[in-house]
Amino acid sequence: MITIGQLAASVGVSVKTVRVYHQKGLLPEPERDASGYRRYSAGDAITLIKIRTLAEAGVPLARIRELMAASEGEFRQALHEIDDALVARIRGLRTTRSRLQRLSAGQLAPLPAEVVDHLEQLGRWGFTVRWVDLQRDLWILVFATHPESADALFHDQDQTLAQPALRQLFLEYDRAYDLDADDPALPDLARRILAATRERYGDAPAVEVDSASPIPALVQDDLNASSPAWRRIDSLLRAGSP
Repeated sequence: MITIGQLAASVGVSVKTVRVYHQKGLLPEPERDASGYRRYSAGDAITLIKIRTLAEAGVPLARIRELMAASEGEFRQALHEIDDALVARIRGLRTTRSRLQRLSAGQLAPLPAEVVDHLEQLGRWGFTVRWVDLQRDLWILVFATHPESADALFHDQDQTLAQPALRQLFLEYDRAYDLDADDPALPDLARRILAATRERYGDAPAVEVDSASPIPALVQDDLNASSPAWRRIDSLLRAGSP
C-alpha cells in the first residue's frame, strides 16, 4: 500500500491531479489508515494509469468517468474509437505542420502549374496587373482553405474565361475598378453580368464552397473595400435586378 504522493509520482501526475480525479468521481478514494493517511493499492495505480492515458488522448473527464464504469467490451470498443480519432488528429496536425512550413517559406499554399499558367494567360488577354495579383491571392486563399473543392472552382472559372463573350465581361469588370460609383455604365455592366451568370448556372453555381465558410464573404468584402465601383456592382447584383 502506498501514499497519495507515491501513487502520483509512480504514475507521473501531480498529487493535485489525483485529488481532482477523486472529486470528479474517476478514482475512488480509499479508506484512511490508523495514522489518518489514505493508502493506495496496485489496482488504484492501474486505474490511474488508464485515466491519465485517456486524458492525454484528449478524452473529456466526463467521458472517462463513463468508461471507468463500462464493461470490458464497451471499454475496448471505446479505445478503438479513440484511436481512430487520434489517427485523424495526427493527420490533421501533419497537414497543419505542412502549412506552417509553407508559411515559413512565404507561401500560404502551392499553386498547381495549371493555375500559374492561367494567371500568365490573364496578362496576355489584357487584364490589369492589379487583377492578376488579385486572382493569384484569391487562388492561394482558396487552395489553402478549401483544397477539396479548389480544383473544381478553378476549372469552372478557367472554362468561363475561355469563352470570349464571358471573358469580355470580366475585362470590363476589371477596368471598372477606377470608375465613379455613380457612373452610368455600371448598371448596364451589372445587368449583363447577372444575365450571363443566370444563363451559365441557373439558380445556383455549378460549384459551391461550404456555405458555412466565411471566405467568400471576406473576399467580396475585400474587393468592395478597394473600389467604390465594384461595391456598387456587387450591390446591384445582390439586388437581382440592376
